[in-house]
Amino acid sequence: MKMSKKLMVLPGKKPKLDRRDPAATPGAEGKQAAVELVEKHTKRMAALQYLLYAESKRAVLIVIQAMDAGGKDGVIRHVMTGLNPQGCKVTSFKVPSAEEMRHDFLWRVHKVVPAAGEVGIFNRSHYEDVLVVRVHKLVSKDVWSARYRQINAFEEMLAQNNVTILKFFLHISRGEQKKRLIERLDDPTKQWKISDADFSERRYWNDYMAAYEDALSQCSTPWAPWYVIPADHKRFRDLAVSQIIVETMEGLDMKFPKPSADLEKIRTTLVNSV
Repeated sequence: MKMSKKLMVLPGKKPKLDRRDPAATPGAEGKQAAVELVEKHTKRMAALQYLLYAESKRAVLIVIQAMDAGGKDGVIRHVMTGLNPQGCKVTSFKVPSAEEMRHDFLWRVHKVVPAAGEVGIFNRSHYEDVLVVRVHKLVSKDVWSARYRQINAFEEMLAQNNVTILKFFLHISRGEQKKRLIERLDDPTKQWKISDADFSERRYWNDYMAAYEDALSQCSTPWAPWYVIPADHKRFRDLAVSQIIVETMEGLDMKFPKPSADLEKIRTTLVNSV
């Protein structure tokens, strides 16, 4: 069975996160095998990105969500390493600016959706507007609950305009998160990443899990599926994400465009030139 089938949240179904083991490694055959497969997938992704750019008919949007220390940066660093930066852009969504607050919540998202021929990666995304705003009661339930429908309509519109959407929830355990946060405290090269919020947000773990349950079940659609990635083991996390991206891009049936120039004429000119 394809990795995408194993880890997809079926449309209309609850993901039941409490029954999904964050330490699971379905189909993996050991750490070294995982490392080798990730390397193979990153090379294949580079070739598929080149084909995507050459064809220039569609775009690929990759959405990555996780709890703090869930591995968002790690996935981008290890899995996307082979992509050509000229055709790939990573966008991180922070607290909305004053200008962004004067628009609808999808305004800042739509303007950074990748163009045809490009890959876009969202480090956090529009889903923060049904997660953190819900947990911290920044807007009323009437407001955030209406956003599921608005997000689905937005993503369907993108899909109808040839944007292929993959959404990954990196599912770590609370114990693994604690371990990683402590490692940051002890590592001088990672201490700069620490904020008070990383630790204070742990108090809301159960609230976030409930919010993720609803977001994943309400917004996993045929045109923009969610994948729950067991992420306690970093090597498997990278393997699963890279394999699903490759499976999806290979399924797009992309083709190189036919040359617009007369190749034989150019060949003859070159052969006969000095």
